[in-house]
Amino acid sequence: MEQKPFGWCFLGTGTLANNVAKEILPTGRHRIVTTYSRNPEKNRAFAAACGAVPCASIDEAVLNPAVDAVYVVTPHPTHYNLVKQALSLGKPVLCEKPLTITAAEAKELFDLAKEKGLYLAEAMWTWFAPTANRVKEWVDAGRFGTIERVHLNYHMNGQNYAPRVTDPAMAGGALLDIGVYPIHYLIRLFGMPAEVRCTGRLKGGIDWGEEIDLTFSNGLNAHISTSLDDYKGLEHLVIRGSEASTSIWFFHMANAAKLKKGLRTFDRIRQYGGMRNEFDLVAEEIRQGRTESRFVPPSATLDTMRVVDECRTQMQLVYPFEQ
Repeated sequence: MEQKPFGWCFLGTGTLANNVAKEILPTGRHRIVTTYSRNPEKNRAFAAACGAVPCASIDEAVLNPAVDAVYVVTPHPTHYNLVKQALSLGKPVLCEKPLTITAAEAKELFDLAKEKGLYLAEAMWTWFAPTANRVKEWVDAGRFGTIERVHLNYHMNGQNYAPRVTDPAMAGGALLDIGVYPIHYLIRLFGMPAEVRCTGRLKGGIDWGEEIDLTFSNGLNAHISTSLDDYKGLEHLVIRGSEASTSIWFFHMANAAKLKKGLRTFDRIRQYGGMRNEFDLVAEEIRQGRTESRFVPPSATLDTMRVVDECRTQMQLVYPFEQ
């Protein structure tokens, strides 16, 4: 018997919400049942384009009986309250990264989800895709040998992507917008770092880029470089070991990777790395009755936010709503 499309409530109707809708709706495996936005005009337009019901309140949108789960896709500072409200109303939640602004907020939400017996996952779509998970398999199996160098570069001029990106009141800046990708990636590969060192470029109330060094308990040092206002080096991951290496462009959405030594390729993967994976797997996990994701577990989100907290402390980065 064919499964009916998974029903989503979208809280947020901005740039990313539109991109996601274009990815998932053509599959026929998902439908957007309800939408809510603080901007009624945008809400109506988005709902009309998606065949959804535009709702005048969050409660109305979340509590529609055809909604199987809630997708929170709003500016960073709003995540905590929206996720808490959706969980309190009894619905599973997939929330865009970063889940919250601080590790303490994230822990509170995961504790609430556990108390309610509800699914909660951060939409770190990198780890719902096959490529990153294959890289983790290579690391876990020791296929790199002794790892000698790890470098992740994420330099993208994203100033014009959306107004929130450079707005201090929306927790804009490089760290929470793009820096969480390489930090999360390294935590999934090597665990929680024993030491964090971070320097950043602060101007106008936001961080425009960071140089971050994470040192792990085995002595491995990994370097992260981020920027929100240039394209120097683009987005690139390098892991080099005594037995093999990998070099992956656009690692957070990669469709392919090779494990190589010189000209010899030991293993490779080429599979779709986009957002459809995330929504398909989240729907599957919720239907299975899971309350925690196998792909983006709470521990990975919490450890990432702990590193983010430490980076912010070292940079003395405080958002206006925290003062």
